[in-house]
Amino acid sequence: MRYRIEFGDDAFAELRALPKELRRNIGFRIDQLQDDLAGDVKKLKGGDNEYRLRVGGHRILFALEKDLVFVYAVRDRKEAYE
Repeated sequence: MRYRIEFGDDAFAELRALPKELRRNIGFRIDQLQDDLAGDVKKLKGGDNEYRLRVGGHRILFALEKDLVFVYAVRDRKEAYE
């Protein structure tokens, strides 16, 4: 199944603040995420339809609905779950 990707305003701003090479890597991993949630994806505890994608030392937090992946945060792993 192919998913659509949408970014929240906060996630887009957090992504733009990262170094170019890291943004490129995260973008590549998010593209892979569109195809059957490929990558290091885990469901978050205590959240309905909330998941995380691990990309090195960063976490991409997203909500999953039918055919939509809504990215709401792109954070360093130390700050991701606060």
